[in-house]
Amino acid sequence: MKAEIGVGLIGLGVVGGGVARALIERREYFARQVGAPLVVRKAAVRDLSKPRAVELEPGVLTANVEEVLNDPGIDIVVEVIGGEEPAGTYIRAALERGKHVVTANKELIAKNGPELLAAAHGRGLDIMFEASVGGGIPLIAPLRRDLLANRITSIRAIINGTTNYILTSMARDGAVAQALRKQGIEPVARGGYADALASAQELGYAESDPTNDVEGFDSAYKLAIMATLGFRTRVRPSDIAIEGITRLSASDFAYAEELGYVIKLLAVAERRDGGFIARVAPVFLPQTEPLAKVDGVNNAVQIYGDLSGTVFFQGRGAGADPTSSAVIADLLDLAHGIVLGNHERKYWGPEGELPSLGLEALESRYYIRVKVSDEPGVLAQIAFALGDNGVSIAAVNQKETSEAPNAAELVVMTHRAREGAMRAALESIAALPVVLEVGSFLRVEG
Repeated sequence: MKAEIGVGLIGLGVVGGGVARALIERREYFARQVGAPLVVRKAAVRDLSKPRAVELEPGVLTANVEEVLNDPGIDIVVEVIGGEEPAGTYIRAALERGKHVVTANKELIAKNGPELLAAAHGRGLDIMFEASVGGGIPLIAPLRRDLLANRITSIRAIINGTTNYILTSMARDGAVAQALRKQGIEPVARGGYADALASAQELGYAESDPTNDVEGFDSAYKLAIMATLGFRTRVRPSDIAIEGITRLSASDFAYAEELGYVIKLLAVAERRDGGFIARVAPVFLPQTEPLAKVDGVNNAVQIYGDLSGTVFFQGRGAGADPTSSAVIADLLDLAHGIVLGNHERKYWGPEGELPSLGLEALESRYYIRVKVSDEPGVLAQIAFALGDNGVSIAAVNQKETSEAPNAAELVVMTHRAREGAMRAALESIAALPVVLEVGSFLRVEG
């Protein structure tokens, strides 16, 4: 039995500070759960003079990461600085010095997870990374353990709180505008992407540079981790087709509402015969779908396994408290194993390489919004361009637009079609003299 479990922190920002504060304030409770007290021995930061939200014992704070890595009394290193480097170097060094690791680093795990886990298990150690996906929602542990008996074939997720807040705001403003127009009132011009982003930044839900979130990269990292675990194969971020939300307009949300859909940034991985298809993109979801009801900064993940059927996880996907909760859960798990001397080894390694089939293998229904010249024969030309490429129209609406004289918008919903055929049809449509702009092109999921 160990007298105490030594913890070293690399990073003491919002999450790291929350972890340290919980370890101090709940020390006795955690000691009862684990069988030994957890003690923060060292915490490495960039700037020692910066004010901290948590007060540590004298000598604990350091600007030298090596003091964390080389301290023989530290059993577990917690990395919460993010990014591929230098975090990757620090984690590898911690493993070489015989220390377990807890990390919230989605980018690093998405790109290098299997190699890091193999290095850890080769030394009888473990890396825990529950906080890398979904904040406080338990996702990694179920995929590594509880769903292990299943052949998982589908993962569908709303996994970025920033974009979900923006899209929820745009949908709400679009619905208000639609209701006002039905009453003959032209609304004040709101409901666009820029307005929603500004609101998210003002509330602290979006960074000053929101690129990683709004362009879909954050969701892709998280999807790569979940799909690698779920499909037992290596899914890299580069295997995932990524589209962001910046091209969406207020009219897309108004049309979605009118047609019975919502727009969500959906991360999808599907296992098919001979490989997998993975993508992150804004999509039309039927309003009756459970994922369609996930609003604001909340996240949700829907997983289908052959034995479990569909399982659904939902909760706060980001923020200091949910992320700290996940980090501390991993810490307690590792600490309990250290106390018992027989830490539970959780599955990670891919069983083999499945190829990424790419979007060429995808079939879906599609929504298209096209701005055209308001003249006879336009719809026939659009229909011919679609039909000539093997795409069948399910429904079409023509809308007047006040944005340009003698112009109209066509909103087209298609039947299921191959992605390659749909993209070829879009090229044909864009080349038509009567087409002023192909405004939006979204898949219809569900």
